[in-house]
Amino acid sequence: MQISRRTLLKAFVAASTGAATGGAAYGFLYERHAIEVTRSRIPVVGLPPALNGLTIGLITDTHRSSWVSDEDVQHAVQLLMAERPDLIVLGGDYVTKVDRRYMGPSAESLRGLSATHGVYAILGNHDDDHDMPQALNARGFVVLKDARTDILVNGETLNLIGIRFWTRRAASIAALTRGAKGLTVLLAHDPRRLTEAASLNIPLVLSGHTHGGQVVLPGVGAIAAQKFPVVQGTGRQNATTIFVSRGIGMVYAPIRINCPPEVALLTLQPAAA
Repeated sequence: MQISRRTLLKAFVAASTGAATGGAAYGFLYERHAIEVTRSRIPVVGLPPALNGLTIGLITDTHRSSWVSDEDVQHAVQLLMAERPDLIVLGGDYVTKVDRRYMGPSAESLRGLSATHGVYAILGNHDDDHDMPQALNARGFVVLKDARTDILVNGETLNLIGIRFWTRRAASIAALTRGAKGLTVLLAHDPRRLTEAASLNIPLVLSGHTHGGQVVLPGVGAIAAQKFPVVQGTGRQNATTIFVSRGIGMVYAPIRINCPPEVALLTLQPAAA
């Protein structure tokens, strides 16, 4: 029996539509809640021996909203606390579109976080400059808004520089590095700040913002995040290493496909020559 091209095309479209519908249903009902723990060893150029093996917990892009529940964020907190990181970084976008209804609840969802060397937060493009940092401060977190804090770890200085989403000029970041001694880590919500960090020889950048693409299509990839130098995981430019987390929440649609939410446990190690 011969089958026409038209019949084959109709069958292919029907099968593709069914697969897409099934994938979307899976991404909505299950994957967006299936938070993973990503454990990565991060190579750092010039890492002081005293900081070899230091663990950093990273939670970002919680986007607390009607799509991301208190239970989801608290589950992420429990997963990270079970890893016992030495210090914790919060990477911004605690709510969506500066929604003040969720600022307090978002910070409260994160209250269970603690670490020997503290919990440090930066702001994303969905956060405001007053109420969200105030809510985080009230829960004991240190918010870095174009600021640096120097931490003593095993007798070695660790410089954490946190910048706002809209701080983009290399000169603005360079001003925060003046007088820094020891290892400098840039906390930048947007991974595009890798360019500026590399130009300033900052060894490590921690970012979020991309959601890992949120929807990653087989054979196509993360269409919505192609403008970023690194969409998820570890990358490097010159002597600068970056880690980009997929984060917890979502924007535009309550769905994740081939891109589950994550909390990250990063272990620093010397970069190979």
